[in-house]
Amino acid sequence: MDTATANAVHTGTPDFLPLNGTDYIEFYVGNARQAAHFYKTAFGFQSAAYAGPETGVKDRVSYVLVQNKLRFVLTTPLKPGNEIAQHIDRHGDGVKVLALWVDDARAAFAATVERGARPFLEPVVEKDGFGEVVRSGIHTYGDTVHIFVERKNYKGPFLPGFREWKTAYNPAPTGLQYVDHCVGNVGWNEMNTWVNFYATTMGFHNLVSFDDKDISTEYSALMSKVMSNGNGRIKFPINEPAEGKKKSQIEEYLDFYGGPGVQHVAIATNDIIHTVSELQRRGVEFLTVPGTYYDELLDRVGKIDEDMAPLRELGILVDRDEEGYLLQIFTKPVQDRPTVFFEIIQRKGAKSFGKGNFKALFESIEREQALRGNL
Repeated sequence: MDTATANAVHTGTPDFLPLNGTDYIEFYVGNARQAAHFYKTAFGFQSAAYAGPETGVKDRVSYVLVQNKLRFVLTTPLKPGNEIAQHIDRHGDGVKVLALWVDDARAAFAATVERGARPFLEPVVEKDGFGEVVRSGIHTYGDTVHIFVERKNYKGPFLPGFREWKTAYNPAPTGLQYVDHCVGNVGWNEMNTWVNFYATTMGFHNLVSFDDKDISTEYSALMSKVMSNGNGRIKFPINEPAEGKKKSQIEEYLDFYGGPGVQHVAIATNDIIHTVSELQRRGVEFLTVPGTYYDELLDRVGKIDEDMAPLRELGILVDRDEEGYLLQIFTKPVQDRPTVFFEIIQRKGAKSFGKGNFKALFESIEREQALRGNL
């Protein structure tokens, strides 16, 4: 069954934008060489590909890292004043590209632009000795873009213009598997605008919605809607601030990022206890919740397979929906600006996003905000 047919079966309607999954996530960063070392050391990514002056690229360098189905690209400008340098000056280190794997990049571009998307990259065929890749792209919220990648006729390490990058230093993987979802933060009263964009332009549907009653603490609140493509492989929650007594985490992000952007990337694991234990051992810092969170956890979520002791020790959260349960934990921001962070998630049947953990999680975020003087 091809992707379009599978999507049609899932949603009951033809899918004009079949998506196979996340192809790569590209971060614009101030020092890609050092960032690559960090992601290898701390998160267990492996060296995959490189582009720069040695490969004929004169204005930037890019390092490609992989772990199972994850592919991160870290890109740094070589000269001041270009678009990459301006992006870093404005936002700090952050996500520029959410690339989507498609069977037909030309058709994906035509379908989305016809429905109102603003073009970012006209379809282009890129070739080298390994074959050819077709890419195209559209703008989404803020300076973030989607690149459609068609690679069925390509056998190289990443894309034309990249060469294989081999290093002697490749720490063991940590069990990270694939992108579960990517969360975007947008400005006041902009959530529905971007929900409508994904529905109209890309054919996504609203999987679940959360209002300020669902996501609030004594001091702050936010609202969120989760958009999903037809086969459910791509999920984009969209957050906006809501009125509260103090500044919300979304407002803090918007202030320091300089506008809308990707707030966090949720990465799946098959064994969250192993993965988080290994990440903590390598220096990754996570948000913590009070020990009292675990006192009534089993009363709230019911029986789970895991032993409570390591969950409590590691600070892993648990929630249940009608499909099963999930385990999740959130890192602190991975750069000096309080912007982008990661979620580690293991799904044991659950298809939701941890609504039962929102209050504990956001109170934890507020404690960090208060230490920064931004609450």
